[in-house]
Amino acid sequence: MTEIIKFSVDDVRFPTSKDLTGSDAVHTDPDYSATYVTVVTSDKNLKGYGIAFTIGKGNDIVADCIKHFFPMFEGMKIEELENNIGNLWYKCVDHSQLRWLGPEKGVVHMAVAAIFNSLWDLIAKKHNKPLWRFIVDSEPETIMKWLTFKNIEDALSRDEAYAILSESQKHKDERIKRILKEGYPSYTTAAGWLGYSDEKIVKLCKKYTAMGWKHFKVKVGLDLEADVKRLKLIRETVGDDSFIMVDANQQWGVEQSIKHINAYKKFNLLFVEEPTSPDDVLGFVKIKKAIGNINLATGEACGGRIMFKQFLESGAMNICQIDSCRLGSINEILTVLLMAHKFKVPVFPHAGGVGLCEYVQHLCMIDYILINGEKDNKFVEYSDQLHEHFIYPCSIKDGNYMPPKDNGYSIEMKQNSVNEFLFPHGEYWRKN
Repeated sequence: MTEIIKFSVDDVRFPTSKDLTGSDAVHTDPDYSATYVTVVTSDKNLKGYGIAFTIGKGNDIVADCIKHFFPMFEGMKIEELENNIGNLWYKCVDHSQLRWLGPEKGVVHMAVAAIFNSLWDLIAKKHNKPLWRFIVDSEPETIMKWLTFKNIEDALSRDEAYAILSESQKHKDERIKRILKEGYPSYTTAAGWLGYSDEKIVKLCKKYTAMGWKHFKVKVGLDLEADVKRLKLIRETVGDDSFIMVDANQQWGVEQSIKHINAYKKFNLLFVEEPTSPDDVLGFVKIKKAIGNINLATGEACGGRIMFKQFLESGAMNICQIDSCRLGSINEILTVLLMAHKFKVPVFPHAGGVGLCEYVQHLCMIDYILINGEKDNKFVEYSDQLHEHFIYPCSIKDGNYMPPKDNGYSIEMKQNSVNEFLFPHGEYWRKN
């Protein structure tokens, strides 16, 4: 039987702050980074890869935390891992000492995500399937063993979750055929970074419109007058038939959020993302009451399922934005997808960064096929950067994510990219 021999973790950082790619109201100079985990097995042809995404400083802290979990899995047979992955996940999340640094949020939770992202990659490869296909091909009884309902069962019971998973089986084959043919709709952030010039914004809007995109996200939050000017420019460039959403990246207080959002109404926004603190459920409720029919989106910075429970139950969230690395990998993501479905809140996964697009393409396929059954008028974020560093980059056709066909979770990086951008001793960082 194949067993896990060892793990390694690399601190890989890309200097995106040089051209302000990824810049927003709070993160003004991000260096998109990945804590990159490799799982080595006794089968030389079978390895697992996983990441947690950060934006530079602090990537080393996540990497150091990840190392604390390695001994729990070294020497474990893959069959044992697969059969017990639900219990193992919660054993990590609820570690009697490490949990104090969360609990179930922050650096420790991101470390758990990176570890389990690599383990799910390994399991999918063992079955010779892309991760999304492995998940949707699994029986409801099996999936239920992966999940924890602790602290959310008052919002989503085990029976309710099982009923959703069982109901989806009826039309699963039809949905698989449809997704393979059509893909899953996306929106682009590539033209809307806060640090970009007007000329660059216009050029990129025209570029992505020509490539098939009709949904554009724009970063806002530092200056109301400048934001309005930028939104006017983008609306004039993309036309009235396209959709605009804005992202303030947690910049405002509640009253300021209301003021700014009301000033944006004339641009017919699809949603406003993270206007205030991502932990302020009651603040989101107040904002929602004051802005009328404009949708509020949040979730990329929610550390776990318990925060999502509060946002969904209270009606504070109109758009649910899961993240593949802040939530504790597939185990927790599935419970959030199930909750969002119960509360009839559409899921627009957060992407961009390093490898997040590669990850979320699997998540949207799972949501559509296994849980929600709808993909029209739902969109996944897409940012056109850093894909060249991955062996199996995501594929976009006419503005749609096409389902991955390669085995695993699509996150293995090219070794020359790791060598060049390894921090601090990689070729790039030695020279700069």
